[in-house]
Amino acid sequence: MTTSTLTRVRSRLPSAVPAAIGLAVGFGVAQATGVRALGGVVLAAGGLVAGWLWWSRRGAAVAAALAVAYLAAFALAHVLALGLDWPAWLAVGLVTAAVAALSWVVVDRPAT
Repeated sequence: MTTSTLTRVRSRLPSAVPAAIGLAVGFGVAQATGVRALGGVVLAAGGLVAGWLWWSRRGAAVAAALAVAYLAAFALAHVLALGLDWPAWLAVGLVTAAVAALSWVVVDRPAT
């Protein structure tokens, strides 16, 4: 990618998108393939892209806090699905929506 492409991505792509993709698609890939590590690669890739956007837009402290929220959501989905016996897609959908909303509010929402 050229510098101008990276600049366009950094300025136009809402960080909520890669965060949501990392959680939801990562789970879907793990379920569809039966290879949890492959889902983990998607989870990590989404988290890295979102983290890069968080860092470039709001700095290291906000990026670190949102990264903790992203990983906590991943863990919470497991607690909801395995510990509380929720349907797996419901648990993943809930935490994905929460992380995307948090990312939108903290980083992506236009200033008023």
